[in-house]
Amino acid sequence: MDTLTLAGAALCTLLLSGCVAGPDFVKPESGLGEAVLAPRPDYAAGVPATDAAVPAQWWVLFNDPVLTDLQVRAQAGNLDLKMAMERIEQGRAQLGIASAQLLPTVAAGAGVAREALSEHGKFAALGAPSSPSDFWQVAFDAGWEIDLWGRARRAREGAAAALEATVAEREAARVALAAEVGRTYLQLRGTQAQLANARENQAVAERILGLTESRRRNGVATGFEAATARAQLATTRGGIPKLVERRNGLLNALALLLGDKPRALDTTLGEARSLPPLPAGVPLGLPSALARRRPDILRAEAQLHAATAAIGVAKADFYPRLALKGRFGLEAFDGGDLASWDSRFFSVGPTVYLPIFEGGRLTQRLALSESGQKTAALAYRKTVLQAWHEVDNALDAWAAGQAQHAALAEADAQNRQALHVAERGYRDGAADYLAVLTAQRNLLAGQSALNDSTTGLTLALVNLYKSLGGGWDPQAGDAR
Repeated sequence: MDTLTLAGAALCTLLLSGCVAGPDFVKPESGLGEAVLAPRPDYAAGVPATDAAVPAQWWVLFNDPVLTDLQVRAQAGNLDLKMAMERIEQGRAQLGIASAQLLPTVAAGAGVAREALSEHGKFAALGAPSSPSDFWQVAFDAGWEIDLWGRARRAREGAAAALEATVAEREAARVALAAEVGRTYLQLRGTQAQLANARENQAVAERILGLTESRRRNGVATGFEAATARAQLATTRGGIPKLVERRNGLLNALALLLGDKPRALDTTLGEARSLPPLPAGVPLGLPSALARRRPDILRAEAQLHAATAAIGVAKADFYPRLALKGRFGLEAFDGGDLASWDSRFFSVGPTVYLPIFEGGRLTQRLALSESGQKTAALAYRKTVLQAWHEVDNALDAWAAGQAQHAALAEADAQNRQALHVAERGYRDGAADYLAVLTAQRNLLAGQSALNDSTTGLTLALVNLYKSLGGGWDPQAGDAR
């Protein structure tokens, strides 16, 4: 092969190497710019919402150092998050394997064998010696498949997109973890507040029972009133063990989220504390940025990218493959002759592989890849639509919770006033025990509803920030 032919072959190779089979990936439009990040006008105005950027660490808005510390510990110790990180390392390894297809391969080998020809074989019949001899060989093998149609490049592109998907999956796990830690912690504080209310009502029931028995001894109250007061006290006491059980379960749930053993938080969090105050303002960000803040949307986009690249790999399988193979080495019957230049051997040249009949395998693989890409596109649309719904529902729940909380706070104040008036009237003989019992039951029910509303309002804010993609920093990125 002369120099001109070699130059022509190299030029054709360079020109063909620019061809890449399959469609190029185009980022889909999410349409989330049309989303409305504001509650419906069905509720009275509550905590004002702004279009300021959603904070990556949204829990700092509660101004609760304990919650902040729990979030830090969960990010460091949660086992699900650690498994998601390991999946990223697996994705990096897959990308390295795919990238290696673009590089030449070089291998070395050496061997020695004791061999002899059959005395009755055809070579012996032609005069070849049949006595045993040694055969020594040292060789280097090199090969490089020229990526004419972009098969290896599409494979690397798909692996890179799959790595992006695993990174986004880890950030989705981070968002879910932050929300779960916040939700569990707030439920714990709400349960502790409920437990404090139950014990306060137990003290009220004990006080009313003492008053009733005193009046009965003086012949003013009846046995019915005393029995009813004792029943009310027993009912109040009966609700406390279940609240204690729920508190302990939430403490263990928090410990599990932190990757710790049961009862690890009993000492630090067992003491009752009030729910953290609600923030003065709620930053919601811009609708157009929602698609970049939600890691599940980024994951679906990366999976669509990987599925698109797979079409290119499947299409490239229809075309010829060109590879350059080379071999150089030394061989001799005597090991001492390997140092001689005359013992050298070599081979170099191109090889071409052309699929002619595969029984429909290539066609079906292409059909499978195209169907996978369509499925990924539908999954992306579903993820975006679901995210839109989650944000809208979370905004509605936040606004409704504020309106409900305001009404229940007013009802609680009136129930406390009613019980005070009923107790005073009963003590003075101006009211019967039924009024006291009614006021006490109303206060107990109102306190429970108010506590549930307060807890629910904080949980609604947690759900809102989870739906907005809070809990990770989209600007931080991830090094590859």
